[in-house]
Amino acid sequence: MSDRIMGIIGLALSGFYLWAASIIPESFMMDAIGPSTFPNIIAAIFGICSIYFIARPDPEPRWPALNRLAEIGFTVVVCLLYAILLPHLGFVISTALAASYMSWRLGGKPLVAVLIGAGISVGIYVCFKLVLGLSLATGPLGF
Repeated sequence: MSDRIMGIIGLALSGFYLWAASIIPESFMMDAIGPSTFPNIIAAIFGICSIYFIARPDPEPRWPALNRLAEIGFTVVVCLLYAILLPHLGFVISTALAASYMSWRLGGKPLVAVLIGAGISVGIYVCFKLVLGLSLATGPLGF
């Protein structure tokens, strides 16, 4: 039953995405395929996958215990806080904090998780900012 419910929700979201793609304004600089082609393709794939879930659901899953669901919920909160704090703390600090928490929750010891979080943050910063030249949120320390 849960697969069918998610399939119906996915199908509704796919329809909403198609509608949203249809109201994208046309630019004076048009390319051959137009601005809504890619969103339409994504919506179509999403809709097909949703129909599959409705037509061929898996057996009912065994849901995790309440404490595990709470941990998943807290991880979602950490991801939302990451998005909120990113412009204020900058990419390096925000990513280090979020990656440290995730590493800890995935079973790392606290000190090792902090080192891994810092390494992930600096590694991504080096790849994206210094190597690829992409723009990342600048924090209070200037990086």
